[in-house]
Parts: sequence; structure tokens; C-alpha cells
Amino acid sequence: MTGRAQPERALAQWLASVTGGRATLYSSWDEVVAQQGTPGPARAEQRLVYEGRPVGRLTLEAAPEWLALVPLVAEQARLARLQAAAAGAARRRAGERQFEALLAGDLSGAPGGGPCVLAALRLGGPMPRTGSARERRLQQLDLLCAVGEGQLQGQRLPCLATVRGDKALWLWQGQDSAREAAALHRGLLSATEALFSLGISAPQPGFASVRAALGQAVQALQEVRAPRGLMTFERLDPFQTLLESGALHTLSEQVLGRLRAADDGRLEDTLREYLRRPGSLGALAQALNVHINTLRHRLRRTEEVLGGDLNDPAFVARLYLALHAGQEGAPGAFGDAEAPGAE
Repeated sequence: MTGRAQPERALAQWLASVTGGRATLYSSWDEVVAQQGTPGPARAEQRLVYEGRPVGRLTLEAAPEWLALVPLVAEQARLARLQAAAAGAARRRAGERQFEALLAGDLSGAPGGGPCVLAALRLGGPMPRTGSARERRLQQLDLLCAVGEGQLQGQRLPCLATVRGDKALWLWQGQDSAREAAALHRGLLSATEALFSLGISAPQPGFASVRAALGQAVQALQEVRAPRGLMTFERLDPFQTLLESGALHTLSEQVLGRLRAADDGRLEDTLREYLRRPGSLGALAQALNVHINTLRHRLRRTEEVLGGDLNDPAFVARLYLALHAGQEGAPGAFGDAEAPGAE
């Protein structure tokens, strides 16, 4: 990837040399893109705006008499930032073609080998289908695409960036995906107040796995729950997703409906304790404060009502899922505890 745009560095160098102070240009996501000189005793700052959106800011630390220069050179600073953005847009167009080639399985123009990670961002709300609203959404995605690209380049990470459909995508080669993704997220949070979801794939062995990485990133962003949140594929909890699924809620309603129609709730309470407490029926009967024969009768009655065998692991698994559907913090895999058994 190329370095910082020359106009930004040239402007910072000129301003520092004239004032004897330190001039700094920042990106819209608050990353230093050019800095020259030695700090002086006073400081002035000018935000750089284009068509109502921030494109960066200029600061000067120098003797007080030089601070009046900042508003005067703000227009040049804004143009320098726009030139850098235009150069970045050209790179993204090239990156878009390369991205599409990788997704199609064409590795002929792929960068050097090494592990890679893919991030996908989707803005809140449905994608407008037509008109100016759709154009504004695409422009917003393109801006965030540039922000993410700049953030990754600031970490000296070779990357490709593009807007594809309703998502901004970034593909980069790195060594610490968690740290790199967190930095990308921070940059995006600084650049926009819009609602978005950001999903990160697991590290992939190389560019041949780009399609798999895209699928993982999209899965991850679909599981983001917090506004403007981040989710990595490696942190996904498929079990919790299953517990929250509509199909599992249907199973839950079927099982609970049959149990509750059969008695006043004792069968349901007994079954929940049976599934929750591993060990012997004797210990379970003592915990429930019932005679063991009463417990056995309730369990047999449960089998009759539900049409299954509590010694059948598949049947027990269905009951476990049905009784935990929609519950946050449900126990994890069955392997986390000894399975319930009967005497």
C-alpha cells in the first residue's frame, strides 16, 4: 500500500517551517496523517468540513502571534484531505476489482501469502431500494469504507476495501486479529454517529478462503446485539442462537403445553429438576422432598405425556432445549456436566 498523501505532509511542513511550531493534520477518525515541527507555547485548532461532513482537523502549536494563520490555511488543509480521500477512492476501486476476483476464486492478482481477516459492516435499518436515499446510504458506506481503510493502513496492515451490496468490507493481512479489529471498530465509532453492526471473521490461512471469511463475518454481524457493536466469529455462541430461534420456541410451546395440560405444574417442575441435577434418583427425590416412588411415577407420567423415553439421549436433548428456549445464560454443552440418569 502507498504512504500518506504528499499534499498533507507538504502543508504541515510549510506551516511548521513558517511558524517555528508544530503543525498536525488529522483524519476524520482522529488519526494523525501528517505532523511536522516542535510544539510551541499556544495552540489553535480548526475542524475541516466538506458538504456538512467532517474530513479532518488541523492544529498548530506555536507562538500566539502565529495562531491566526490556522483559519487562513484551513481551506488548503481541507483540499489536502480531499486529495487524500480521492487517492483513497481510486485505490478502493482497484481494491474492489481485486476483492471480487478473490471472491470468484481468482488468486492470480492476490497479494503475498499469510493469514487474513475479513470485516463486514452494515448500517442500521433496511437498505433503501431506489432514489436519493439509496445514494446517500451508498455514500455513507463508501465514507466508512475509507475510514476503515485508513485505520488499517495506520496499523501498517495491507488491506483491500470495498462496498458490496449493503455492506462495507475490509480484507487485511495481520497477526493479531482481535487487536486489529478493535482498532478498526474504534476508528469507525469516531467517524460516525450512525448505528451499525460490525462482524469479524476468524483468521483465515490465506486468500483462497476469502469466501469462507465473508460468510463468517456476515454471520458475526447478524449476531451483534449492542448498538454500534462488534462481534467476532470466534465469539459466536451457536447454542444461544439455537435457544433463541423461532423453531425452538415452537418446540418449547409444544412440550410445555402438553405438560401443563396434564397437571398443575408438578410434571414440569420435576422434569426441570431432573434435567438440571445430575446423579441418582434418590438424591433428586430428596432435593424435591418427595418419596422416590413418587418421583418415578412423575417421570413415567412425563414419558407418557410427551411420548418418549428419558433413557433416550436424543429425547432428553429435545426436552433440554425446549425447556431452555429463550433463556439467556442457559447452561452450555451437555459435556459441561454429568448427564442425568435413572436408577
